[in-house]
Amino acid sequence: MSAAVIAPAGVVATTGARTRTAWGVTALVALFLAFDGVTHVLQVQAVTDSFRDLGYPDGSALGIGVVELVCLGLYLLPRTAPLGAVLLTGYLGGAVAAQLRVEAPLLSTALFPVYTGVLVWGGLALRDRRVLQLVRRGPVQGA
Repeated sequence: MSAAVIAPAGVVATTGARTRTAWGVTALVALFLAFDGVTHVLQVQAVTDSFRDLGYPDGSALGIGVVELVCLGLYLLPRTAPLGAVLLTGYLGGAVAAQLRVEAPLLSTALFPVYTGVLVWGGLALRDRRVLQLVRRGPVQGA
């Protein structure tokens, strides 16, 4: 069983399996999104080729990568994590739309950003009581 400790602004600070799971999921998602964002910013050839295949103009990977990394940074800071999760959800929604537009395979490619979004929110719900309460019971009272 986890013992709660004092934490700022609704952040769940517990010891034990829940904390390890929360930060494990968050780290997994963060590493993937950081790698993805950095490859966009560096304009790796495979990324520019895939952007061209998706119909994006040359050079657009840089701006999209910067947006992704800013959203990820907001998600990793406890104070702005809910905002970061919302922004990442929008970013990932755009990725789904781009994949659907080119008729990518549904379960393996087009919905991969949805799976990533579920992990973003799952990790956040496990580490922030306000988000967990929204999932469990509805809006937080008095927040």
